[in-house]
Amino acid sequence: MTEQGTAMPHVKSAVRTVELLDFFAQYPGLHSLSDLQGKLGYPKSSLHALLRTLVGLGWIETDVTGTLYRIGMRALLVGATYIDGDPVVQIAREALDWLAEVTGETVHLARLDHFDVVYLATRASRHYLRPFTRVGRRLPASTTSLGKAILATRDDVEVARLLPAELPRLTKNTIVDQGQLVSDLRRIRKRGYSIDREENTEGLRCFGVALDIAYPPRDAVSVSVPVPRLTAGRDKEIAACLLEARDRIEVAARGVRRTY
Repeated sequence: MTEQGTAMPHVKSAVRTVELLDFFAQYPGLHSLSDLQGKLGYPKSSLHALLRTLVGLGWIETDVTGTLYRIGMRALLVGATYIDGDPVVQIAREALDWLAEVTGETVHLARLDHFDVVYLATRASRHYLRPFTRVGRRLPASTTSLGKAILATRDDVEVARLLPAELPRLTKNTIVDQGQLVSDLRRIRKRGYSIDREENTEGLRCFGVALDIAYPPRDAVSVSVPVPRLTAGRDKEIAACLLEARDRIEVAARGVRRTY
């Protein structure tokens, strides 16, 4: 906002550049000019000129024919710089290593971005596990234990402001009713950790805790466990380890100059 309280004007070319890169981030793979124009709605001549500029700068690459486009190497370099310089990723590193070791399962650190969570760090399970969520992946907060743990730190009114008009469905178990989601968040507040009951990936149950190291909390840690490995009492063990990891990260964050 300006001093007069009016919104700062956007530069159209900059907005289009960011929207184009966001599209490639959301939809990996090769895309034709016609496909991009149909999805984004930009004039084809302007879009072509923008693509040529970004190809020249390394943000976008083409296939051997020069007619199909995908995200470029420079985006990886910038993304890696963000991860390398993020203080929470650095603070959480030892606790994530410990959590992966004691549970033997896949561990994630993610951050709330609007109504999505973006994965900042992962530790692979010692068991074979697919799909394996990559750093940088974006998922709807309501479908993950990570996102629900963070949302549960907000009150019902704040959650309602964050919710999209329609909750996305990823599996048959995904919560798509807003009232049901609010009830689930209330249970999470009482329990102290969240549970994703195959709401994001069928056959996979995840447990998550929010990190109280920023206000409002925006980061969370999770453990993903294939349902067949959830033997009796295993869920309680996982939850106890998660809470211990959360405490370790929050303790490590104390005394560190906050830049997050």
